Amino acid sequence: MRVLHLVPAIHRATHRIGIYLADLREFSLSQGESHILAQLAASGPASVADLHRGLAHKRSTLTSILDRLVERGLVVREVSPADRRTFIITPTARGRRVARRVHRHLEELERAVVAGVSADEVRAFTKVLAAVEHEARQRTGPRSPA
Repeated sequence: MRVLHLVPAIHRATHRIGIYLADLREFSLSQGESHILAQLAASGPASVADLHRGLAHKRSTLTSILDRLVERGLVVREVSPADRRTFIITPTARGRRVARRVHRHLEELERAVVAGVSADEVRAFTKVLAAVEHEARQRTGPRSPA
C-alpha cells in the first residue's frame, strides 16, 4: 500500500489549528464556531450560502453550529430583505468582540507561519490545497454540499 503524504498532513494541521483555537478558553467555542466567527469578522454579515461557500460544511452541520451561536447570543439570523428565502447571519455586539479576538488569534498563527516560509512557498502551498479541495469536491459527486 502506498504511503499517504498530503491527507494526513492536512488532517494533522487542521487538528492542531483546532487545539490552537481551544487556547481561547474564555469563549468555550468549538472549532466550527470559531471559524464561522472568524469569517464573519473578516466579511461582516453574511448569508448562510456565503458561510457555506467559505467553510464547506455540510448544510446540516452549518445549521447546527449557527443554532448554537444564536443560542449563545453571538449572532442573529434574520431573513434577508432582498430575498425572503435567504438568511443573513450578523454578529451581535458581543459576537463582534469574540469574532475579532478569534480572527486576531488566527492572524497571529498565520503571521508566524508566513514569517518562516517564502512567498513562493505560500503560493505553492495554496495551489496544492486548492487542488486537494477541487479533487475531493469532484469525487464526492452530486451529493456534494459545496
